[in-house]
Amino acid sequence: MTRSDYRSLCEGPSDNHCTVFNERQKKPKPIEVFVYIDPLCPNCWQLEAVMKKLTVEYGRYLTMRQIIVTERPIQPIQGKKLRGSDMRREEPHPFPSYKAAIAIKAAELQGKTYGRRFLQSLRRRLFLEDINVDSPDVLLECARSAKLDIGEFQKDIASHGPIKALQCDRRLMAEMDVHEFPTLVFFNIRDDKEGIKISGNYPYSVYVEILTEALGETPTPEAPPSLLDFMKRFEFVTTEELAIVYNMDEPDVIREMKKLKLKQLVDAVVAKSKTYWHYIGE
Repeated sequence: MTRSDYRSLCEGPSDNHCTVFNERQKKPKPIEVFVYIDPLCPNCWQLEAVMKKLTVEYGRYLTMRQIIVTERPIQPIQGKKLRGSDMRREEPHPFPSYKAAIAIKAAELQGKTYGRRFLQSLRRRLFLEDINVDSPDVLLECARSAKLDIGEFQKDIASHGPIKALQCDRRLMAEMDVHEFPTLVFFNIRDDKEGIKISGNYPYSVYVEILTEALGETPTPEAPPSLLDFMKRFEFVTTEELAIVYNMDEPDVIREMKKLKLKQLVDAVVAKSKTYWHYIGE
């Protein structure tokens, strides 16, 4: 399937809520990467280090479009505002049902950054705290943590917009024959050739090779920003992610992050024998 085939699936006057194909910048980047994830799948979370490193080193060449897919049915949340008193009789799920997926899409309606923060907050609660992220109370807590407009979030989560966005993502998944998560598809926007698809988790060098093939030339990586600037941008990261992005040993990463902690710029969060770093501001 070519990139133009993807575009025809979601564009149209009646599909304004599909967030995959936003208006382009005046100078579009040559590579568009479609990232298919089950948002709270452990394997997809492991891909975060690769995505961050690609963005840092080769961000001037590529744009990433996140495609949300779930195995559960896509249904509305009863057409009403989400309240902590709603749906108390839910059984906990190890992975999210449509409620968490719809909440992610509702958060994305307030902007890409807010959507990323919301997803990050959900992941922290599921993987680090073993909390049922389908709980209405937890969804509202994540929205507040992501600094969303709560009124808009409640209105959007009860609307049809997030459902349409998820349906669009599911159509993309079916047409591209995606069955494993994560899956990345690289398109060169300068031509109409087939995209290059890769499913599963691989070493970072493999993704750089695919980027090079899609681009048709060898891209030049940019140096990563300072650790502080990186933390300002991504806000909550693992020691392992920092080691991958900066090509450092984990003990060296911890030593440098402790310097920022002493300056009260970051905080350390230890969970399940791993250390995570949270940007708390200057």
